[in-house]
Amino acid sequence: MNTKDFIRLGIPLGEATRRATDFVSQFILSGGDKTRLEEELKAIVANPAVFAEDPMRKELAKAIVNAPPPPRAEPVKYRQWGEGLEHEAVMQMEKACLLPVAVAGALMPDAHVGYGLPIGGVLATENAVIPYAVGVDIACRMRMTVLDVPVRELERHPERLSRAIEAETRFGVGATFKNRRHHDVLDADWDVSPVTKQNKDRAWSQLGTSGSGNHFVEFGLFTAHGQIHGLEPGTYLALLSHSGSRGTGAAVCDHYSKLAFSQYPDLPSELKRLAWLSLESQEGQEYWAAMELMGRYAAANHALIHQHVAANLGAEVLLDLENHHNFAWKERHVINGVEKEVIVHRKGATPAGQGVLGIIPGSMASPGFVVSGKGNAESLNSASHGAGRVMSRTQATKTFEWKKVNAFLREKGVTLISAGLDEVPMVYKNIHEVMAAQSDLVTILGQFDPKLVKMAPHGERAED
Repeated sequence: MNTKDFIRLGIPLGEATRRATDFVSQFILSGGDKTRLEEELKAIVANPAVFAEDPMRKELAKAIVNAPPPPRAEPVKYRQWGEGLEHEAVMQMEKACLLPVAVAGALMPDAHVGYGLPIGGVLATENAVIPYAVGVDIACRMRMTVLDVPVRELERHPERLSRAIEAETRFGVGATFKNRRHHDVLDADWDVSPVTKQNKDRAWSQLGTSGSGNHFVEFGLFTAHGQIHGLEPGTYLALLSHSGSRGTGAAVCDHYSKLAFSQYPDLPSELKRLAWLSLESQEGQEYWAAMELMGRYAAANHALIHQHVAANLGAEVLLDLENHHNFAWKERHVINGVEKEVIVHRKGATPAGQGVLGIIPGSMASPGFVVSGKGNAESLNSASHGAGRVMSRTQATKTFEWKKVNAFLREKGVTLISAGLDEVPMVYKNIHEVMAAQSDLVTILGQFDPKLVKMAPHGERAED
């Protein structure tokens, strides 16, 4: 008998078909009647629990019980925000909604192609977590600090502000601090996963660093339209940062995504990068604990950057705001008329529950926004995490040249300390159009206009 025969008899692809092959060999070698093979297999498929203790049949029975359900014939319901989204990103969302563990989805107006789930994709699953639907840079996040430094410092002493950024964080793939930073996240249990345990020292060396890709630290003008957590309306100097869990987060994603792939080797190729881990499994529990630790670690990175920059300037903090994306949350949502707990993956999407504050950046030459969520159920309480790319990194480096980019930045009143050509403003969507497309998801409370920007130098491999 071969795989086609097994499929015809209802044996799932993957581990179950391999165990079926083993059973057939053992059955024949033990003197079993070949003409009864089909009958034997049908019996195991029909009621595998009966054979849980049978020496020859228990492994096949177990594999059948544990086999994942097949992909759905039709995708689960999801809604798209924004027009003219990249076709391939939409197709990625469609495919994600075919997963047997998927129960609902949403696609944000900044959507573009990612690994498995598109950037800007929101996917709810039942009792399962998908490493690539969380993302490689686990818990990538935004933080904004409003300082009591006069706004005129941006024009009078920009070099002082630049020096503070240069001194208090590091950019680049392997960026570390020679004199390491300290934070109580190091006192957490790093033994929750073999990956976090092995990478704790690496994480410590990178604590407070910013990495590469679309990660940045920048000074700008923040205009509060109304009172925000005690901050009166007005225009202030603010520090904005975007980065995540650095090399350790990437190592967690790499390890557990490979484990997920190995569990479902026969997933259709278009779903391969959406392989999942059951939260009832040891691997799923390990990943979840590691992901949550990476959330605390990413938050610590930002906290240190902002604390040290403020201290460098001798400044007082008037307001601190932060939120993260590239994460999964256990939340209660109404699915097909029934409220239940689901796992909501927001890959490049901002939590936007009722009254939840968030930060949605534009580009180095366009504004970002502080927002309050409206709790839109159709979006699974989510909004975009930025403007979203319209051009690949490779195409950007072929298309643009610094002379023209620098002239454009000067017109916008932006001073660029360093960045790559693949992160210039022209590679991003119009943030005003993105915000208009999600007016039913968030309320704008204030606007941040970048003025002094630092990213990883040109040529660095992107970590975002």
